[in-house]
Amino acid sequence: MLNRGVLRVATASRTAAGRLSLSFVAAGMVLATPAGAGSVAQPGGSIGIPAGAQIPVGLYFVAVPNYGVRYTFPASSDLNVNTATFALSTPWSVLGARLQFIVFNRSAVSASARGAPSSTGLGQSLYATQLAWNLGNDVGFSYLLGGYVPDATRFGSQEGSLTHRFAVSYTGNGYNLTANLLYGHFLTDRALNGSRAFPDYLNIDLTATKRFGKFEFGPVAYASTDLPVGNVPGYRRQSQFAVGGLVGYNFGPVNVQAYITRDVAERHYGGQETRGWARLIVPIWQDKGEVAPNRTLVTRQQGQ
Repeated sequence: MLNRGVLRVATASRTAAGRLSLSFVAAGMVLATPAGAGSVAQPGGSIGIPAGAQIPVGLYFVAVPNYGVRYTFPASSDLNVNTATFALSTPWSVLGARLQFIVFNRSAVSASARGAPSSTGLGQSLYATQLAWNLGNDVGFSYLLGGYVPDATRFGSQEGSLTHRFAVSYTGNGYNLTANLLYGHFLTDRALNGSRAFPDYLNIDLTATKRFGKFEFGPVAYASTDLPVGNVPGYRRQSQFAVGGLVGYNFGPVNVQAYITRDVAERHYGGQETRGWARLIVPIWQDKGEVAPNRTLVTRQQGQ
């Protein structure tokens, strides 16, 4: 957990910050103080990914930098996150679903209140397994189970937690219509001294984009909320809802996306946030027999 007074407090006189996430190819950590709680998975982090669809067999490197400013009083807060992930999609099937793994994920984070020294460190690592079903007619459904592992970096929550993710995607005719629901469960609901709350949480990331040749455009949105937790002094449940737009370009084996989101409603963050995101997906190895040039999969390799 970040040092007290640096980020994400739930009162208007303190600073609020953001979160970091994962669907199949993005992951994160929680930033919190005694008065604040929060999702380990950053809301909005899986936007643009057809998380319900089967990923072509292969090994992928994914970089997800993002930078946001939360307009709190009396000073705004900045949060810069850079995530590196290796994701493996196997040819193996379990219960009729493709077996996929997050084999490594780590985030470097720099955060500060405006005008104050920044705090920099590494977030928790996430390890996850995903099952993805092809339901036919370009519709897919997936379930991901993962765990955030405390690593004693003194940055982030440093409490173990599980993440369950349920996604459905339509990827036909150049569309990416995806809803990704994330449920997180901390292994404890409070710190040993009872001063910090670790509530379960729900996030949902929504994508509705369309490809035109190598370009991709469309609206996006996300929402998040903490779930009820026991009596912890100063604890206030946080929630937010944000909307934005995405643009992407397929360079062939490499896909690039960028999107901007803005809070339109928030509770106990102390102010609204504007955040810019980028995603670079590079196939390290890919089974060319799995290439699907007519599908909206940001991890695909165009067979062109």
